[in-house]
Amino acid sequence: MNVPPFQDRPPQTDRVNAYDEKHLAIYVRLLMAEEEGADWREVVEALFGLDPAREPDRAKIVHDSHLARARWMTDAGYQHLLEPPMQ
Repeated sequence: MNVPPFQDRPPQTDRVNAYDEKHLAIYVRLLMAEEEGADWREVVEALFGLDPAREPDRAKIVHDSHLARARWMTDAGYQHLLEPPMQ
């Protein structure tokens, strides 16, 4: 998988931001992996190319923070995708 550049924590904004839009596919895959009960270490390695054995703290932060943002997208963020973009 070609991983788009990512931050350790997605930007936390009240609206969907450019980072969210760029990483929607990763958010969906994180939610699917969670639903399937996948091991977070395998998920972070497959989706972000991080080795959780070498960088356990960073890998956990990247996984958990992106999964939290993915959950926010399902609760509130998706509504912003249906609205006209802000100027």
